[in-house]
Amino acid sequence: MCTDTNGDTMDDRLERFMRSKLRSAGRRVAESKHAFEAGREIADLPRDEEGRARIVCRRHAERRAVPLDDRGRPVCYEADHPDCEGCVEDVREGRVETW
Repeated sequence: MCTDTNGDTMDDRLERFMRSKLRSAGRRVAESKHAFEAGREIADLPRDEEGRARIVCRRHAERRAVPLDDRGRPVCYEADHPDCEGCVEDVREGRVETW
C-alpha cells in the first residue's frame, strides 16, 4: 500500500478529491437553481408556449417574444441604449407593456 508523507493512502486522497468535486458540483447546481428561480421572480410576465416573455419592445415599437437572461433582461437588451435601459427597468418593476 502506497502512502504519502501524511500517512494517507491513494484511496484516501481519491476519496477526498471526489468529495470535494461533488460538493463543488452540488453548490453550482444550487446556485443555478437559485438564479433560475430569481429570474422567474424578477420578471413574472406573460409567456408564449416556449417560455419566452411577451413584451412590446420600446426600441423598435413591436411585439416580441424573447427569452430573459438570468438577470431578468430580454436577450435583445443593449447596454446604455436609453430604450433598452427603460425596458429593463419596466420589466423589473412589472410595468412593461405586454401582449
